[in-house]
Amino acid sequence: MIPLPMKPLRQQNNRPVITYQPRVEPAPPAHAWRVDGFKDVWVLRNRYVAFVLVGNAFRQSPPFTLPESAQRWAMQVRSENEMS
Repeated sequence: MIPLPMKPLRQQNNRPVITYQPRVEPAPPAHAWRVDGFKDVWVLRNRYVAFVLVGNAFRQSPPFTLPESAQRWAMQVRSENEMS
């Protein structure tokens, strides 16, 4: 009887977890539309994006489906930077 070779063990998933890093923009893009009734929310590629001035550059939020979510992100970022 000939011994069969064993299958190699599957490799573990050792890839690092990638967290969202807000983009730093010099200004909101010219092709974005401002959303009425919200302080920091713009429409960009049919999604709602918030731009918050931090220091001398704007931080861009991830895209949201609701303008309220983008405004809530902006308020959270603004309060985090006031505490720092």
